[in-house]
Amino acid sequence: MIIARRVAFAFWFLCATAAAAAADATRATNMVVDNSTLTGKVMCGYQGWFNCEGDGADLGWTHWARNRNKPVRPGNVTVDLWPDVSELEADERYATGFTHADGTTAEVFSSGNRKTVLRHFQWMRHYGIDGVFMQRFANGLKDPDSLRHKNNVLLHAREGAAKSGRVLAVMYDLSGLRAGQVERVRSDWTMLQEKMNVSSDPTYLHHDGGPVVAVWGVGFDDDRRYALGECFELVKWLKSEGCTVMLGVPSFWREGRRDATDDAMLHAVLKHADIVSPWSIGRYRTSGEATRHAADIWQPDREWCAHHGLGFLPVVFPGFSWHNLTGGRIDDIPRLKGRFLWSQIVGAKRADCEMIYVAMFDEVDEGTAILKCTDQPPVGQGIQFLAYEGLPSDYYLKLVGQAGRLLRGEVSVTSPLP
Repeated sequence: MIIARRVAFAFWFLCATAAAAAADATRATNMVVDNSTLTGKVMCGYQGWFNCEGDGADLGWTHWARNRNKPVRPGNVTVDLWPDVSELEADERYATGFTHADGTTAEVFSSGNRKTVLRHFQWMRHYGIDGVFMQRFANGLKDPDSLRHKNNVLLHAREGAAKSGRVLAVMYDLSGLRAGQVERVRSDWTMLQEKMNVSSDPTYLHHDGGPVVAVWGVGFDDDRRYALGECFELVKWLKSEGCTVMLGVPSFWREGRRDATDDAMLHAVLKHADIVSPWSIGRYRTSGEATRHAADIWQPDREWCAHHGLGFLPVVFPGFSWHNLTGGRIDDIPRLKGRFLWSQIVGAKRADCEMIYVAMFDEVDEGTAILKCTDQPPVGQGIQFLAYEGLPSDYYLKLVGQAGRLLRGEVSVTSPLP
């Protein structure tokens, strides 16, 4: 009898262990984002351009300070949001010349720090954010130090995506290029493929059968020196390489007005691509305006794209402020404790959009970051930074995670603001 009971118990234990293992495997599988499609995903832009003295990149205080070769301190700072570094380890934090109200030294992070980039991807996993578009500004591809930093950040992001089950894709920003320089993107993508095998990663985002490559800055009416013809040639080449091409375009691209060129070639370029993503930062300033923009602009945009067999990826943002960068008004487009961002997300869902781009994950320069930021930024005479409206530092990470649930129909548009 004792032997029989022991056998029965052993059998039960094995079954229970197997069931638990199966459950864990299911949860692990569910935590890995499907890299085969952009549909149903909420992706963030990831600038990865912050450097600190002592991070090994020899780029000084890039994107923290106006003069990167001098310490970050009052009079030499370019960010409006201050990151919450409380979870970062000692070797991830870099001291500045600012102090908090309690007298402690204000610290920041470096995008060149491997541990920090991996941490950011862990946050994405924890809050249910699908992945990022890794920014590669084409005007910095010829500078050896800048290129080395970009490649290191991309390397760490690939590791972070693999460990956290997230996806990523490369996005080239053409801003600042002169005539004839769009060719740099072709050379760089060739290098990423041949030397780094980027698109072969299991975490690299694909769509419609090909690796997604985004090109931002096509069709803007702001005196850019490169021509639409150059962009067209780049799109055709990327397509010939088997890529799925996403184009970042002005908000009013369809009608060729306001921020967009009226050159008919723009539509020809777009029809040759696969996904259209209009830039919306600053195009509306309140929740009501955002709701109207989604109905009046995004809805017909999406229908135009559907008619021409293209995907449509609207851009949403939590708020905007670049006082320390440009001298503009602090809190220029208020966040309204998440209501502004949520109104855009709901608007995109009501416009039947199937994918969303959030600008940005880490952009504290222009006050659009969703990563953990502090509600107690540095203080001092003449110093102005944005507080977090009394919200916890991870509020916007939670909100963007909830956006994915809304996009996939797991919660209703009538659900209250998280």
